[in-house]
Amino acid sequence: MSSVLYDVPGPKARRVSLIGSVVGSLIIAGGVVGAVVILSSQGIFDSARWAVFVNESARDVWTQLGLGVLSTLQAAAVAAVIAFPLGVALCLLRISLIAWVRIPTQVVLEFLRGMPVVLMILFVLLVFATSPYVAVVTGLVLYNAAIFAEILRAGIQSLPKGQREAGLAIGLRSFQSRVSVEFPQAIRRMLPSLIAQLVVLLKDTSLGYIVAYEELLRKVKLISDLEPSLLFSAFFVGAAIYILINLSVSRLAIWIERRGSKKAAGGVAKAPTAGVATLIK
Repeated sequence: MSSVLYDVPGPKARRVSLIGSVVGSLIIAGGVVGAVVILSSQGIFDSARWAVFVNESARDVWTQLGLGVLSTLQAAAVAAVIAFPLGVALCLLRISLIAWVRIPTQVVLEFLRGMPVVLMILFVLLVFATSPYVAVVTGLVLYNAAIFAEILRAGIQSLPKGQREAGLAIGLRSFQSRVSVEFPQAIRRMLPSLIAQLVVLLKDTSLGYIVAYEELLRKVKLISDLEPSLLFSAFFVGAAIYILINLSVSRLAIWIERRGSKKAAGGVAKAPTAGVATLIK
């Protein structure tokens, strides 16, 4: 028995797959148990190392963490709102039919993609004497705009050529075809990559620690500086917060994608089958 894309696994293949899954699960479980044993032998799970999050001073600690989260989200949100439209503009310039527009844009994009984000943040801070917040946002905008531009360009290039030809055939100009026909499809097609880049942008806000921007990582470091024994617990809580934020962003983006897909499906016109049947008769 076979399907269109692959052969359905038989009894032997299913047995091998089951054995592999069980062995893999046992290895993972063993690694987790081993890590717990090692951390426990180092006193990581002692109540004294976690008391700072539940005792009378816990309110101040969580307040500082909350301020760090707000600073992280603020920098990430502002950078994303600016970087995406800028990425769209750069993408339009990158795929322009005019060589003297397309080639310089390609050089700029390659430069921005090749530069480490931390170097751009330091450059803005030191050369223009800005605040740490402005330096972090500017560095994130420049780098992520270039990435968004390349993602959108890949999405447009993956579309069938008939999409653009159809737009031009009904009288749209080249720019109108890009904006009205191709970009909506490219964004929908490349949405998983755009979501992944948004998560990367959010995590890159931690580079603000280098320029003394009061984001989450810096707040975690300040908490761990209170007592050397708090190093693991503070960074563990910080990592959990980062994971929770990133999962929330991913789930929100997936919800938006599904909602957009349902609206697109609801807008498809149905063929007038009754009229066709009448004509046939």
